[in-house]
Amino acid sequence: MPDAQQATPPTDGWDAWFEDLFRSHATALHRYFARRAPADDVQDLTAEVLATAWRRRDDVPAGAELPWLYRTAGFVLANHRRKGRPVPVAVVPDDVDDADPAHLVLADEQVRAALAVLSARDRRVLLLHAWEGLGGAELAEVLGIGRGGADAALSRARARLRDAWAGDPPAGSAQAGRATTGTTGAGPLHRGGASAGSAATQTR
Repeated sequence: MPDAQQATPPTDGWDAWFEDLFRSHATALHRYFARRAPADDVQDLTAEVLATAWRRRDDVPAGAELPWLYRTAGFVLANHRRKGRPVPVAVVPDDVDDADPAHLVLADEQVRAALAVLSARDRRVLLLHAWEGLGGAELAEVLGIGRGGADAALSRARARLRDAWAGDPPAGSAQAGRATTGTTGAGPLHRGGASAGSAATQTR
């Protein structure tokens, strides 16, 4: 995992640290859950992650707060799906599936079907990159691996998405063309102009 300094109390104390954390990252967390969970649960899940950050404030790495929050959010969401309600994060598993296609907010069933073919890890890597805009060191921090491993994981996930996508649409269809050419647009995995096809074909 990339090195990161442990959070230390600012001169104004931990209250000011948490206020800054909330102001800087609460909206991103809310969007993360809005894309992956029922609307009625989004607010509670967001609050649970922020509460966990407060309880574990000594463990939040300075300069890598958002990746830490996303990693925690993945565990909170996995626990929520297993138990049907938000629960505090205590002991966390090695890996989580925070991108179950059955729960994803996607407009295109074809994209949902392509993602369903992938492993939980591949889905997670692709959506953290396409939706949350993570890459490089930030993606590595969320996944709990090194930078090289994160780059390799993203490359493999893109290749597998290309294969899954190419095997589904009819030859010559618009969807198949986007999958192979990486045409951008307001697609179901759109983030700043990145569609599912571009997520699969984009190179760093």
